[in-house]
This record gives sequence, structure tokens and C-alpha cells, in this order.
Amino acid sequence: MKKKEDRLSGLPVLHTHAAGIDIGSRFHVVAIPGELDPEPVRTFQAFTTDIERLADWLISVGIQTVAMESTGVYWVPVYEVLETRGLDVILANARETKTVPGRKSDVNDAQWLQRLHSCGLLRASFRPGRDITALRSYIRLRERHLDYGAAHIQHMQKALTFMNIQLHHVVSNITGVTGMNIIRAIVDGERDADKLAQFRDMRCKADLATIRSSLVGNYQPEHIFALKQALAAYDFYQDRIKDIDVEIESILGKLSCEMPHPVTPLPAPKHKTKAPNAPDFDVRPQLYQLTGVDLTQIHGVGPYLALRVISECGTDLSRWPSAKHFTSWLALSPGCKISGGKVLSSHTRKTSRRLTAHLRLAAVTVGRTDTALGAFYRRLAARIGKAKAVTATARKIAVHLYNAMRFGTSYQDPGSDYYEARYRERVLRQLHKRATEFGFELQPIAVNVS
Repeated sequence: MKKKEDRLSGLPVLHTHAAGIDIGSRFHVVAIPGELDPEPVRTFQAFTTDIERLADWLISVGIQTVAMESTGVYWVPVYEVLETRGLDVILANARETKTVPGRKSDVNDAQWLQRLHSCGLLRASFRPGRDITALRSYIRLRERHLDYGAAHIQHMQKALTFMNIQLHHVVSNITGVTGMNIIRAIVDGERDADKLAQFRDMRCKADLATIRSSLVGNYQPEHIFALKQALAAYDFYQDRIKDIDVEIESILGKLSCEMPHPVTPLPAPKHKTKAPNAPDFDVRPQLYQLTGVDLTQIHGVGPYLALRVISECGTDLSRWPSAKHFTSWLALSPGCKISGGKVLSSHTRKTSRRLTAHLRLAAVTVGRTDTALGAFYRRLAARIGKAKAVTATARKIAVHLYNAMRFGTSYQDPGSDYYEARYRERVLRQLHKRATEFGFELQPIAVNVS
């Protein structure tokens, strides 16, 4: 009977010193080539000391590269330990490592990963460097706290509604200056509507009388208590966000100090107002020194979105050979399912990438502006629908970001009439072509404008 190594020797081996790890929550199964060790498959517990022992064993037998699946978050400590020890770690997509059905076990999975990786059949998922990874962790934690804080904003509004205080109908945001001043005064014991209305900020559009009318409520102690609890929880998360902003500013300062200063000064910001939920410090100067370009000059890209792009992709986009590869990684390009020469589907595939969701939100925002990207969005929305227009506009924003960060291309807005003129030229060209096919010739006519 043939040995297992003989039965698996159909594909050429590209990585002779490759290992595969089946990641688990309690233990990890590691497989290496049989000729490197008499016991090529071993099991290690998920404790840190056992992971260190795993790394020592791989290094002692001469392993140079390791492949593992992205199983939950259990792979993160293993990845970081092995990467620190100098091993080339490949984080593979689970869709590319599926084994034969009916023969699944932890040992088989580890051996299958090792076999695929040794034959060069696994593609590494993108993972930025250590500093960018830390920045990404802080940004994601910050967004999580923003979501938690938003839930308590709803609790405050619900408590106000129970007391029939219609503050949310007269101010655009109850967490603004006017709203928070009034809510804090209510929690502190103020009940007089005239005195509460005096907390109106001068920039508030509602007049004093309207605000006063909305603050005449049915103040019950249980609703006051609920409002006090929601306000305390909201303030707690706001304090945690400020702590995170300090860490983000520190990491950006560390990253930007290693880069040369740009030759040209930082351009003036497109918008003077501060975006909601933006960091407390000025992000633009550090991002400008870090990337060498001002990403906020691209319509739809603010300082916070530019910070998100850096945290998710890093500053070196050479990992993607072209803008098409970059937009495909973001799942913003059309799909390509072809069989028998027939296109089965061209739908954009679903993704859970945070950056893709942010770019889609930016596309919706830029669709309301009088810019070239806004005209592009509206033209597509009228022709193919808003959903596809959002995807196409988000893809165009991603292309501008790629060209700016990869090649230093400065963004120039051609104006909202740019796409309208191109659309008119395209329609006229098609009309001339159709008229020629039927033996006619189009002639312009003079239009009298009265």
C-alpha cells in the first residue's frame, strides 16, 4: 500500500518548509512536512506559554512560513507571536481552504492547510503593519463607543418623551450645545421653562418662545431618574472616546515623524465646520505629512474618513497593483461569474469591510453636492437606481483615494457640468450613428429663446 506522502505528491511543492495550523478556541493543531520531524502533527493548548512552545518547535525544525485560517479572533495571538519570532505568517480565507466533505477533523484541516500552502495555493489576506494595526484597533474601539453612546442618546430622548418635553422637535440634535445644556439643567433640578429656554445657543434656529413651549413638561421622578442615568452613561462613553483620541494622536505623531515634511503647504480645508463625532484634535496636518497628499480635497472625504482609510489600508497601497485590484478588494467592483461563455452574475459581492460601508456613506453624502461626483451619482441614480449609483460612486471615490495615496495624484474637480456635457455628447453620438444607419443626416436647428 502506498504511503500518504506518495498519494499527495501530485502537485509541485513550492515551499518545502511550510506549516499549517488549525486554529481553535482551546487548542491549536499544527502540521509540518513529515520529513522534518518524526511527529509531524502536534497539538498545543491555547495558553500563551504553549503558543511560545509552538513557535520554538517550528523554528527548531526549520519552518519558514506558516498558514492559518482566520477563525474568529483566536488567530490573533498566534499570529502576533509567530510574526514576532520572525516567521512569515499567511492568514488564509476560509473559503479557499475547504477540504473534502465527510473527512473533516482538526488533524485533517491542519494537514490540508499545510499541503495547500506548501504548493502555493493559498493567498494571504491583507494585514497592515504593527503601528497601523494598533491605529486600526483604536479607531474600531472608538466607533464601538460611539455606537454605545448613540444608544444612550435614544434613552435620553425616550425619557424626555415620557415627560412630554418636545425638545427633539425644535433642535436638530439634542446632543448639541443647546440640547445638552438644557438636559443637564433638568437633571440638576431646574423645572422652570423660562429659565431652561435661556440655555438656548445663539446659533440655534428655533426662537426662544418655541423652545420655551417645548420645555413645559410632566416631570415625574422615575423619568427624571432614567434621564439622569442615560446622561451619565452617555458622558462615560464620551470620556472614553477622549481617552482614545489621545492614543490616536500619539500614534499618528509617531508615524508622521518618520516621514519627510511635504514640500507644499497644507491646502485650506474645504469645510470650516467640524464633522460630528470627529476627533478632538486636528487630524489633517498629521495625515498630510503621513501620506504626502491632502485626501480631504476629494469630495466626500473628510478628515475622519481619511483617518479611517489610513487605519484600514495603511499608507503603502502598492500591495494592490492597480486601482481595479483595490476596488475589487473593497467589493465595489462588478462580479464575474462566467460558465460556458455565459455571464451568470455580475452582482457586486457582499462584504463586511468597514471601509466599504464608510465609502458608501460618503457616496450618499456627495450625491447631494453640486460637484462632479454629485452629478455622476444623480445621473446613475436616475438611470439604474440609487443602490447601484451608491456602489459606483463609492468605487469612484476609492479610485481617487488610491491614485492620491499610491501616485500622489492631486484631485481636481471638473465641475458638476462635466458629466452632463459628457452625457449630451454620448447621446448625440448615438443619434448620429442611428440616423446614418437609416440613411438620414441630423442637422442642428436654431432655438429661439424668448
